[in-house]
Amino acid sequence: MSEHQGLARWHAFMAGGSDPAVLADLLADDAVFHSPVVHSPQAGKAKVMMYLTAAGQVLGNQSFRYVREVVDGANVCLEFTAEIDGITINGIDLIQFDDQGNIRDFKVMVRPIKAVNKLWELMAAQLQAAG
Repeated sequence: MSEHQGLARWHAFMAGGSDPAVLADLLADDAVFHSPVVHSPQAGKAKVMMYLTAAGQVLGNQSFRYVREVVDGANVCLEFTAEIDGITINGIDLIQFDDQGNIRDFKVMVRPIKAVNKLWELMAAQLQAAG
């Protein structure tokens, strides 16, 4: 499966309501997540699922949209915008796919600082609720 098929699967996941079963099928077992607010990488499918599920709950409103896409082989950069509590969020998802089209590395960067602070607050609440 090519990396472009992996990207198509990611977009389908996002458009399809962020079903956790679909996400689980999309992640490599050794996937790693890099948060904009947590210093250390979060390794393993279960942790990546926890973070991406929480992010989907926090950012998954009608304002979220990808506005730019850059593909370079197995690496993808997706720029996004969203609004939460009147704060405009601008960020990027850097995703690396493996040879099977599964996500092996997912890094999120966000700006401006008030957006980072808002995401930290809301993500912390989601992750705490998830246990």
